Amino acid sequence: MATFLYKLGRMSFRRRHFVALIWVALLTLAGVGAASAPAAGNSSFSIPGTEAQKAFDLLEQRFPGTSADGATARVVFKAPSGEKMTDPGNKATVQETVKELADGSEVVRVTDPYQAKAVSKDGTIAYAQVSYKVSGMELEDSSRDALEHSAQDARSAGLTVEVGGDALQTVPHTGTTEIIGIAVAAVVLVITFGSLIAAGLPLLTALIGVGIGVSSITALASALDLGSTTSTLAMMIGLAVGIDYALFIVSRYRAELAEGRDREDAAGRAVGTAGSAVVFAGLTVVIALVGLSVVNIPMLTKMGVAAAGTVAIAVLIALTMIPALLGYAGRKVKPAGEKGRLLGRAKAQEKQDKPVKPNLGTRWASFVVRRPVAVLLLGVIGLGAAAVPAASLELGLPDDGSQPTSTTQRRAYDLLSEGFGPGFNGPLMVVVDAKDSDDPKAAFTAVGDEIKGLEDVVTVTPPAPNKAGDTATITVIPDSKPSSVATEDLVHSIRGKGAGIKADSDANVLVTGQTAMNIDVSEKLNDALIPYLVLVVGLAFLLLIVVFRSILVPLKAALGFLLSVMAALGAVVAVFQWGWLAGLMGVEQTGPVMSMMPIFMVGVVFGLAMDYEVFLVTRMREAYVHGEKAGQAVVTGFRHGARVVTAAAVIMMAVFAGFIGSSESMVKMIGFGLAIAVFFDAFVVRMAIVPAVLALLGRKAWWLPKWLDRALPNVDVEGEGLRSASGDQDKELVRA
Repeated sequence: MATFLYKLGRMSFRRRHFVALIWVALLTLAGVGAASAPAAGNSSFSIPGTEAQKAFDLLEQRFPGTSADGATARVVFKAPSGEKMTDPGNKATVQETVKELADGSEVVRVTDPYQAKAVSKDGTIAYAQVSYKVSGMELEDSSRDALEHSAQDARSAGLTVEVGGDALQTVPHTGTTEIIGIAVAAVVLVITFGSLIAAGLPLLTALIGVGIGVSSITALASALDLGSTTSTLAMMIGLAVGIDYALFIVSRYRAELAEGRDREDAAGRAVGTAGSAVVFAGLTVVIALVGLSVVNIPMLTKMGVAAAGTVAIAVLIALTMIPALLGYAGRKVKPAGEKGRLLGRAKAQEKQDKPVKPNLGTRWASFVVRRPVAVLLLGVIGLGAAAVPAASLELGLPDDGSQPTSTTQRRAYDLLSEGFGPGFNGPLMVVVDAKDSDDPKAAFTAVGDEIKGLEDVVTVTPPAPNKAGDTATITVIPDSKPSSVATEDLVHSIRGKGAGIKADSDANVLVTGQTAMNIDVSEKLNDALIPYLVLVVGLAFLLLIVVFRSILVPLKAALGFLLSVMAALGAVVAVFQWGWLAGLMGVEQTGPVMSMMPIFMVGVVFGLAMDYEVFLVTRMREAYVHGEKAGQAVVTGFRHGARVVTAAAVIMMAVFAGFIGSSESMVKMIGFGLAIAVFFDAFVVRMAIVPAVLALLGRKAWWLPKWLDRALPNVDVEGEGLRSASGDQDKELVRA
């Protein structure tokens, strides 16, 4: 592979006009496609195989036109101090608001609080429920504007009015944080390379790659039912890896120049060596993202595949466009150790007898090699301590109760809790399918009576049958809040009663609603975590065996990753569930960790962590293959790679940490979790534990059974083929 990539790098350097034209044409084509594509709504959300989804599907069949999975909004009214919602003036204001709300083009129905008995016992709080034809993510902005306008009109009449429900659900916009991440990346690149030109190349290519990827997703969004969250993830991952991959190759190019090679040969060797690491690092990211399909949540699968496509584009751009741009830059990109005018030129004429001071990476690696046991114990104990809170991990999906107190959704949630109890914010819908029952009405009544006898139940509404009389819905109000363990237990208790009811009356009992759907999603994600880990880590383990031609190095990489992910999950639990440093992070409401967080963190962080593993350890492998002792190879790998890996990790952390400033608790949690995971993995695992383990293993680290060595393909990531080819060329020159 190294030889092929070497030729590709040299060709891209020579034919730079052609290569640049191709990528600009692809960017233009993708941009035109995105601009001319029909506007796409958000991806339809379905969870195949869950009971909540089966109930939704059944409601669509038996209650046609009711939009069972449509968005809902609760407009909550509170009377001024000393007044009641039943006072004539307040009642007239509410009824006028209900009339306004019913005029919306996407509105199915609006309940009148006074007819639906939706007034609190003390008479101070009432609510109107608005049901829409489409889901919250598909709702038109005009419908949301009308909702907020009606609420404002009621406020003007003197009432306290807040709006909750998923009708106000929108995709969080994070454009500002992306700009902050890019700005930090630019600063780090300038410090790393000491040149604006060299620093600008990774940024330029990363933006082009993200532009092509996101534009392609936008162009295909309508045809493939891709949601806007798909492009958000693709942008976040594509930007991070795009900068890192280009950084690796530009850094190696400067190192090759420092060894005296001409620029075309240096570009070829940079792509042949660092480019090989980029290819396999990219493959691990792609495996991790595509592997999300094992969860069997269509939206998550599409997000993973689309992000993987953006990563593949980033790899191709790094292998071809970077050497092309290096050809354009010419002498403006300096050899390693020689800085540009921006940070001052290195002294070209140094005294020959003056010793060169080892860089920080060399000094650190030498320290670790001398004291591997102490460093290893400190690193493992530190990450183990950080992982302790993960034992208390509670999973759930965020609701309005997790919103900041400054939002109308959170204030509506609190008003409903005050007037009707905390469980009112998470009603359960029980669907009774009595099509095969001899006496459907008796079955409906029996289900209601069974539910009334359960703990944690406040209210059970009478059954509401369909026109055919074979299916009915029953609304159950729990005594506890939606995200509580008690509510989850109630859902399981109702489902547990279903088996007995089925035996007695041939009626099926299904529990659905937003709260039940959240519980089912959490359980589905939790059940998929182990299979996903086995698949992703297993495939990557096999891939790394091919790359490093070793058993112990890939095993160490996988175990180190698991340690860093557990530590990161522990940090997430400590901040977002326990409330440690919550004020500093802007966390206003603690609660269960988002159920998607563990599997999402495993997928994204595993792929990114392997970037550092491949780039750093291939440098060590390269030195070892070229004759250095095992301990010295570790030091050599750090001398060449530590600075670049550090810069790459800081850039990655900056991109993710920018999302901590989001007002959305889910986005904030993802940003913090990914940033802290990259910190643990890059600086504790890869920079401390990895060299300590390799120092302890010595030559054994690179052991591979002979039969397996013969069976594996020789991908030559360390560039041994390039050295052999160079040696043959030198011999030919000597003979001549």
